[in-house]
Amino acid sequence: MDEGWRGSVALVLASSTGGIGQHVASLARGLRAAGCEVLVCGPAETDELFGFAADGAVFVPVEIPANPGAQDAGAIRQLRAALSSRALDVVHAHGLRAGFVAGIARSGVPLVVTWHNAVIAKGLRGQASALVERIVARTAALTLGASEDLVERATALGARKARLGPVAAPVLAPPKRSRAAIRAEFHMRPDVPLILSVGRLHPQKRYDVLVEASARWRDMTPVPFVAIAGSGPSYMTIAQLASEKHAPIHLLGRRSDVPDLLSAADLAVVTSDWEARQLFTQEALAAGVPLIATAVGGIPGLVDDAALLIPPGDVDALDHAVRELLGDAGMRSDYAARGPRQAATWPDEAGTVALVRAAYAEVTEHG
Repeated sequence: MDEGWRGSVALVLASSTGGIGQHVASLARGLRAAGCEVLVCGPAETDELFGFAADGAVFVPVEIPANPGAQDAGAIRQLRAALSSRALDVVHAHGLRAGFVAGIARSGVPLVVTWHNAVIAKGLRGQASALVERIVARTAALTLGASEDLVERATALGARKARLGPVAAPVLAPPKRSRAAIRAEFHMRPDVPLILSVGRLHPQKRYDVLVEASARWRDMTPVPFVAIAGSGPSYMTIAQLASEKHAPIHLLGRRSDVPDLLSAADLAVVTSDWEARQLFTQEALAAGVPLIATAVGGIPGLVDDAALLIPPGDVDALDHAVRELLGDAGMRSDYAARGPRQAATWPDEAGTVALVRAAYAEVTEHG
């Protein structure tokens, strides 16, 4: 067994259906394998989605809501009870909401917070979130950012120590169904291009841009089949816009077969206003699906030259990029080959866990 840090840690997360939950599950597995004691605290549905307890971690449900509000008091009480039930060396919160609740609930234990997302809300919610940012930045003994802009933001808000934090690349499972089977499910002819996007249906993802652009593709022969897999608060807004624009958009809901969908896809698209290390971006490149993505947050550093980057909120740019790639088989093949090469450069689970254990050693020595 190695000589690295081997203590007791609580991993805390708020509501998650994607990248944060995947990252916490990866850390929990790796830390337990290294001989650490791992407690995971988060909403009950996260354990159902990511299998923390099934993988051997102790899981205690703590209902940390996605947005600040009156429910925070209950979440703080629940988390305080969970954290006080065992001897802990470190509390590691993931995301601002978890960081805020953990910062109040913990008692004398060093706090590490990984920032996974930027605050993009406006108005009163944006003001409240900005206040949470400042509190979390100043409370943590160490702040880890999933992208450089998050590190810069935390530093500007008064973080004691902030640096880029490792996030292991997801291991993409092999598809269980063939390309033909997936396309048959959608009643697609073999020559129809499948354009795929996967993510939470949330304003940050800017699926309105994809809807607007796809409405223009009705003049293409054949008309592409545009699929969005995911659930979230923007479902009805997206569906209504697609109906108004007569866009060839198909909302698939939450899917557990993303590897299968990628095996059938001709293009992958990410239209977000901001992302750090977006899960679907990584899955698409690893699967060798040509990717069009917005040049925001951590995406340019994540993809390097392996994706076609466009400005956020630019319908014309997305329209042009899709037509360019669908019209050039050689270009698609080139990007399909670049994706797995770039994915091979990302940190794996073992490397990520080693760096996180070093961070824990740092804060427990000085915390």
